[in-house]
Amino acid sequence: MNYQNDFLINISALYRYTQRYFDKNMAAFNIGSGQMIFLLLIYEHEGIAMQQLTDMADIDKGTTTKSIKKLVDEGYVEIRVDESDKRVKRLYTTKKATGIINDLYGFRNEFVNQLMKNLDEETIEREMRVMDTITRNAKEIVPDESYSQIKIAGLQKLTLLDYPGQVACTIFTAGCNMKCPFCHNRDLVFIPENFVPEDPDDIIEFLNKRKGIIDAVCITGGEPLLQAGLLDFLRQIKELGYKVKVDTNGLFPDRLKKIVESGYVDYVAMDIKNSIGKYGFTTGVSENDNLTKQIRKSINYLLSDVIDYEFRTTVVREFHSKEDLVEAARMIKGAKNYYLQQFVDSGRCIEAGFTSYSREEMLELQREVQKIIPNVQLRGV
Repeated sequence: MNYQNDFLINISALYRYTQRYFDKNMAAFNIGSGQMIFLLLIYEHEGIAMQQLTDMADIDKGTTTKSIKKLVDEGYVEIRVDESDKRVKRLYTTKKATGIINDLYGFRNEFVNQLMKNLDEETIEREMRVMDTITRNAKEIVPDESYSQIKIAGLQKLTLLDYPGQVACTIFTAGCNMKCPFCHNRDLVFIPENFVPEDPDDIIEFLNKRKGIIDAVCITGGEPLLQAGLLDFLRQIKELGYKVKVDTNGLFPDRLKKIVESGYVDYVAMDIKNSIGKYGFTTGVSENDNLTKQIRKSINYLLSDVIDYEFRTTVVREFHSKEDLVEAARMIKGAKNYYLQQFVDSGRCIEAGFTSYSREEMLELQREVQKIIPNVQLRGV
């Protein structure tokens, strides 16, 4: 049975007939099928943030912005700035919208009921599960790579430390696939339920205004390579003329290679969490052959000198012995730059109770590692 053509034809027909139905029925309100989805979502989630609406509708930000502008222009939606966080724009329906909501629900219910006629409840439930699966599969085939998808948790507007030799700013992304107990960015690992990402367009606008004042942009996390739309975001930054540095934990060597080969990145910093045998203990990730393989693959890629890079280890007394650091150094032998960073308890670590080595002890650790990697430097000491 050649179901492939039939499937695509039916999907195309369903899309066309859906648009025609809603556009015809809502012409009197001067909005179309696209705006209806957003209006109902806002009505059901009064005060929703723009980014949350984009995520919920599973539509790119450009389309969301155009639809919201139409709804605002027609008087159905108003935008208010969040009183507690001026960066967040919240959406509310107006009295005019309330007057047509019942009509919209009526159109929607009538259309869905017509689609489902002659189908029993069991068949409907089964087909809805199938549609959910097909939709998830479609996302995997053509993932959304728009920079609007990137989840930004914060911006440090000026730093002289994060990008060697450059005046830079640092952008923090939310989410990480490691759970290092001494990580000082707890809220970037365990994202709070009330988290609202910053608008990427606001970040691009900030960078556009800072041209000539800062020279470089650092992307850190969390783990930036987890982010959908990262490549497009890097492209936007690079086109503004900035040098770009990306931090990574090394668990995504193929994604690392992709962003480097794009030409949108100038410098990579990879964390070496510990000797390979203690990676699970140090990161909260189950130790397995794939973990070792991915870490070594990223290391070898950077050691091939395809881009400027550094390796770095945050040294914590409870996790790193002299022998651990020497073993870690052997793993990256030949590295041009390796930094031993002194642990500092920020008060926001995932777990409490960790301590740092003294300056004298850090200097001793440096001397031991220099036997393997001559150009090892201390940072934060």
